[in-house]
Amino acid sequence: MLTLPSCWPPHHGFLRYPDGVSASTARLDTVFWDIDDTMFTTTVFANRARERAIAAMIERGLKASPKQVFAELQAVVEEFGSNDDRHYDRLLKRLPPEATAGTNRDLLVTAGVIAYHETKWEELRLAPSTARLLADLCAADVRLGVISAGLTHKQMEKILRLGMDRYVDPELILITDQVGVAKSNPLLYRIAVDAAGVSAEHTLHVGDHPHKDVDCAKRAGMRVAWHRGDGKYSKTEPVCEPDHIVDSVEELRPIFIEHYGVSLPPS
Repeated sequence: MLTLPSCWPPHHGFLRYPDGVSASTARLDTVFWDIDDTMFTTTVFANRARERAIAAMIERGLKASPKQVFAELQAVVEEFGSNDDRHYDRLLKRLPPEATAGTNRDLLVTAGVIAYHETKWEELRLAPSTARLLADLCAADVRLGVISAGLTHKQMEKILRLGMDRYVDPELILITDQVGVAKSNPLLYRIAVDAAGVSAEHTLHVGDHPHKDVDCAKRAGMRVAWHRGDGKYSKTEPVCEPDHIVDSVEELRPIFIEHYGVSLPPS
């Protein structure tokens, strides 16, 4: 059975390097990226897409205030999970009968789904600075991968819509549904390291979750950049000390240059 340390390195404080290795020359072979609330602000995007879906249903006859419908929809998502594919159908069943009187429920549901997906087509993309950083890392021969939680087809769709497929190695895309190991298990990160064929200390994982990203990747021996930002986990401290803390992906550029000696343009 694989034995993993509680945290790696086994100390608190920022990254310490082996004797004779300076911060500017520490080796970095591979960078793995989380997707949600790291490569784009998932929470903000989902709320905006749901608001547009509700507006589309109201436009087609739903009789309720946007605020009321949004609150009920949020409750549905909380109860059934974000991967449930019947959010809008469940929503309409929970609203008072008069809210859907004189309408076709299937029409309302379809209108909501279309509006949600149109938002994805229009808005789901990498920030220009993030795309430049990924391109620059590729040009510097740093391999890029993805470690993400969720259903395979949904996470692959995000990779494609964001355009990350232009930069990441397809053999280094690990989705929990596809691999069969959750992000709460450090084994997922060991599998990623093995797929990359490098030592764990020569890999960096970038993610937003203090426990599933930071703690589990550290326990697998990887270096970790905590993308704290202002997401829903930003106020929760990890158990293991991350090697780096950033509030945006672009803040990693000087870290790659100064701590790992990666040859990147300054901006």
